[in-house]
Amino acid sequence: MATGEDLRRIALSLAGTVEAPHFDRMAFKVARIYVTLAADGRTANFNFTPDEQQFKSMMLPDAFSPVPNAWGRRGWTATDLSRLSEEDLENALRMAWAHAQPGKPARR
Repeated sequence: MATGEDLRRIALSLAGTVEAPHFDRMAFKVARIYVTLAADGRTANFNFTPDEQQFKSMMLPDAFSPVPNAWGRRGWTATDLSRLSEEDLENALRMAWAHAQPGKPARR
């Protein structure tokens, strides 16, 4: 079972990642935000591609689901961290982190 502290530790170990407030959440970013963590540390929103979102939601439907708005249609995916192993969390973070690198074009 993963926690908000696990997310923070793993995210900050990824090259170039910084943590900053983002509305009522904490954001982890390189050139752009790739994951946000809720204040209670129980849920997170990942920036996946729509295909990655569909895959994650299919493979771990109890853990991943599209954010229910236009952001969700663009790939932003909500997760209940308690439903992830640390390995699943690290894989999700690395996937989202790869999209946040400098020089990567912003996805629309």
